[in-house]
Amino acid sequence: MQTSPSLKIQPPPWTPRTRESSVTVSLRLKTVNSTVARRSLGGMAVAGRALMTDSTKPATPPACESIRVLLLGDYPIVRSALRLLLERQPAINIVGENANRAGAVDRASEPPDIILIDVDSSDGPRLDFLPKLLARADGSRTVILTSSRDSEIHQRLVRLGALGVVPKELPAEMLFKAIEKVNAGEIWMDRSMMAGVLRAMSSAKGAHKKDSEAKKIATLTKREREIVALFGAGIDSKKAAKRLFVSETTVRHHLTAIFDKLGVSNRFELVFYAYRHGLAKPPG
Repeated sequence: MQTSPSLKIQPPPWTPRTRESSVTVSLRLKTVNSTVARRSLGGMAVAGRALMTDSTKPATPPACESIRVLLLGDYPIVRSALRLLLERQPAINIVGENANRAGAVDRASEPPDIILIDVDSSDGPRLDFLPKLLARADGSRTVILTSSRDSEIHQRLVRLGALGVVPKELPAEMLFKAIEKVNAGEIWMDRSMMAGVLRAMSSAKGAHKKDSEAKKIATLTKREREIVALFGAGIDSKKAAKRLFVSETTVRHHLTAIFDKLGVSNRFELVFYAYRHGLAKPPG
């Protein structure tokens, strides 16, 4: 009787996974995944910083153009004091200083936006240089700094082309404000001085019949009345053009016609005329 050959059981080629090995693999996978995640997040952070730098970083605001100011006055010590005062203002750039002469504009380092003129109380008879000065300084606007409280002198300054008149007893902030307002195309005069000029201009016109002024006003068109009212409210040519949906050149053409019809020579005088005859309401 033959015996059957014995069967040998071969161990499996794999090792059964135990709990310990399963935990080890799991921990390794978590470590790998955590490392990948950290690298991914790190890359996203770098990319985010790059995007912030390139696209979302606030743009640096453009520097505002400074107001170029030319100082004129007879006394060097006064001009030097004004220069020291105004140079402390970041929005103001002094382009020169000189005596009250028309040729002073030609000697400025840059064409001035504002010509600031110191006028002494005794300068009344010597103001005739102003029209010549403005003729040479095309586009410049004039601010007068004065110690005079004489409304007749103020009225004369207005007629000669000044767009701002500042009493010397006011704080320095009022001078800065006057320069900014006049540079923006507005007129500037403190209320008490404005009231005095209005009284002086009213008394000067007292000899004329009211109906003659009424006839002048009646010649104004509706558009011209609108422009007079806007200037009386302190609106400059550029803003008036936007309000009326016309070009600034058109506004200037209208102003020329208004000056001729009403017998005024500049915007300052036009505003006072408008206040006096009810075409615009005085401030305050």
